[in-house]
Amino acid sequence: MAALPSGLSPTIDPPGYAMTDTAHAQLTTFTQALQAFERGDHTAATLSTLARQQTTLLAALPPRYSEVLLNLLDRLESSALFSEESCSFSQKDLVANLTMWAEKAQGTLTAR
Repeated sequence: MAALPSGLSPTIDPPGYAMTDTAHAQLTTFTQALQAFERGDHTAATLSTLARQQTTLLAALPPRYSEVLLNLLDRLESSALFSEESCSFSQKDLVANLTMWAEKAQGTLTAR
């Protein structure tokens, strides 16, 4: 398993906190990890591992969000195995899609 980025850890449900509070915290963790990935601070595998650990966030969203996120993460990990020219997945486009996913997830959590 890949190490988590420095300063980031999976959020654990603290007793007494509502699910949405933890889901919001996990979304913040994911967004920070995505920004760190964009800066080159860690690998696609690290981002993917961290994102997959945000189980409370994924449980708080409609099932389609998990499907989309996992698909994007799989493609991001695949793109990291090849140079940009030889891969059919553009990392830049995948990061843009992950950013859009996070924005839509935020809107969904806020509406609940």
